[in-house]
Amino acid sequence: MGVPAWVWFTIAAVAAGAGLALLAADRAQRTARNRERRRWAALRGWQFTESDQVLPTRWQHGLIAVTGRGTGRDVVTGSTFTADGRRLVHVLDHEVNGRTHAVMVAVHRRRPLPTVVELWLPSVPVPREGELDLLGPVGDRYAFVSDMTSARPLITPDLVDAADEIGDDVTVVWLEDAWVVAAAPPSAGPARLERLLRDLGELADIVDPLDGEDDEEDRVLPSNVRELPRAGRAVPPA
Repeated sequence: MGVPAWVWFTIAAVAAGAGLALLAADRAQRTARNRERRRWAALRGWQFTESDQVLPTRWQHGLIAVTGRGTGRDVVTGSTFTADGRRLVHVLDHEVNGRTHAVMVAVHRRRPLPTVVELWLPSVPVPREGELDLLGPVGDRYAFVSDMTSARPLITPDLVDAADEIGDDVTVVWLEDAWVVAAAPPSAGPARLERLLRDLGELADIVDPLDGEDDEEDRVLPSNVRELPRAGRAVPPA
């Protein structure tokens, strides 16, 4: 004897209801994150953008090499100060095929590097074979690089200590071109992102040569980005 049609109808209705409930919960969570990110940007005087398809194309390695370029959502752009001066920063939800894989946090450096350096947690599968070479352990992480000769001098005790401070909720930190980039969990809130920005800023200071060749006042930021004052430094009125 076959199963009555009403049973299948009930099962389908329950499944559809569960799917709609999950979709509604995901949308509500997304809306809450959007509001939180927007408030954070406003508090810092930084720029907020709902969506940006171009920004993720600046990077090809790290998380991008694994998931694809995707789209940036809830993008925050601003500037902050480190011990070595003012730096441009980006924070964005990295979304691929409707799924947010991570919150990407990027800090700009003075000049490009001749090598890519990826620092992965040991629990994460290694990059695709042939893309990068394994340099070896760097503190709690494993380093994969595109050029061994250029990468080795970068791995100093200070860099190892700074990388270890970033935290094991960040699956990968990488140096690419003139950027230091990290992939934080999608649930990372403003407080966690603030700490991560400070940690990446410290890492950028370590990698950038402190030779004074670049005058801080000559560094140009986008016209719609307002800088934050460094501690102890007065900002002239607009």
